[in-house]
Amino acid sequence: MELILPQWGISLPAVGALATTRPCGISPAPYDDGCGGGGLNLGVHVGDAIDNVQHNRAQIRRQLPAEPVWLTQVHGTNVVDAAQVSGAPEADASFTTQAGLVCAIMTADCLPVLFADTAGRVVGAAHAGWRGLAGGILQNTVAQMRAAGAETLYAWLGPAIGPTQFEVGEEVLETFVAKDPAARQAFVAIDGRPGKYLADIYMLARQTLANVGVTKTSGGNFCTVSDPHRFYSYRRDGVTGRMAALIWLR
Repeated sequence: MELILPQWGISLPAVGALATTRPCGISPAPYDDGCGGGGLNLGVHVGDAIDNVQHNRAQIRRQLPAEPVWLTQVHGTNVVDAAQVSGAPEADASFTTQAGLVCAIMTADCLPVLFADTAGRVVGAAHAGWRGLAGGILQNTVAQMRAAGAETLYAWLGPAIGPTQFEVGEEVLETFVAKDPAARQAFVAIDGRPGKYLADIYMLARQTLANVGVTKTSGGNFCTVSDPHRFYSYRRDGVTGRMAALIWLR
């Protein structure tokens, strides 16, 4: 199984984290690995057979201390305490102070952000598509984690659509610039296509985090769209599987 292990730039012995990729599951096309083998689709909502998803999730479960707390993600800004929920609550981020509890986010182009405080007291995971990012999902996650006792926070930016692939319209640029004029730096106009831009979701996330005092970030060097053998991509394929980014306290 090909897993991505976040590199924080600091030793965090109390924190466990990983992100899944596309290969090494049993899901058939269009949820496969893109090379004729089974895919590690973890999404129950994308049309894959539930038995396939359960098998794939069981493979990931062997790498974890407990079953993940899965969310019903809606591109919103709601953050939940993973220890206080049941089922799959409607939210786009979760956090925990409880050892062995696994926060999980599913993506297929949107940005997964994992958070950990240096004291190993609180961890969290956020789903930052452009709507959630513009709406304040990262700020809300940071605020909730600080209220739970986090002090110095580190953030890892997982696999997402890269800056050469994320084409957006004028309305997306205007949404971000209205909130922070510096966000204009994250948009490059596309020659010959008025009102169309390439957006750097990683830069937008770093700017957002810096504005709330989270300056220690790592990751952000992936592109789900341009790496079809490693990552699922909704923008590239339409019907596709989902990957997960997961974090827990040891």
